[in-house]
Amino acid sequence: MSGATILVIDDEPQVRRFLRATLQSHGFTVLEAANGQDGLREVAQRHPDVVLLDLGLPDLDGLAVTQRLREWTAVPILVLSARGQERDKVQALEHGADDYLTKPFGTDELVARIKVALRHAAGAQSSSQPVFVCGELRVDLARREVAVAGVAKKLTPIEYKLLTLLVRHAGRVVMQNQLLTEVWGAQARAETHYLRVHMSNLRRKLERDPAQPVYVLTEPGVGYRLRDGD
Repeated sequence: MSGATILVIDDEPQVRRFLRATLQSHGFTVLEAANGQDGLREVAQRHPDVVLLDLGLPDLDGLAVTQRLREWTAVPILVLSARGQERDKVQALEHGADDYLTKPFGTDELVARIKVALRHAAGAQSSSQPVFVCGELRVDLARREVAVAGVAKKLTPIEYKLLTLLVRHAGRVVMQNQLLTEVWGAQARAETHYLRVHMSNLRRKLERDPAQPVYVLTEPGVGYRLRDGD
């Protein structure tokens, strides 16, 4: 595990200095970001092995950063926060964090938690990539940008969420009830008309001929499938 790359996302310079010295003394390579947007960019460009994330960032809340990362990567996220209430920990884990340490914490415990995260990630790395390309369709999950034949497409939040779910399962059928549950919640599992309307709108934005789609395909009575990248 020596030599693994750790990205520290924290707006406090003294915290970053402390973590850099601690982690480097244990043989880790350390990257740093002082805000959420820079942290997202570092993950997309540098592909760290573990992310250490503070919740109280100046631009994006740490929960939002976690949610954005989970749209396209399974990199282990260890939250380091002064927020020590149980609800804060639950929220962070529900948003996709893998672990949570309350400040102040011991260096031995921090290093132990990082090693656990690295062990869990070994052999189970995400096959997803920040950019999905299929024909003229290009979806940049890190930048949240969608384009067809080089022309940017403006999607609604629901359309974008549906598309990212399909991208994560590209080439495979995604069940209607799974899409409904992940986008609208378990209470909407039977509301298939929601899905039909938004998928129709999505096709109008992505397909040259929505009546004969080449990207977003319907599996009648089952769900939808995004054509695999080529």
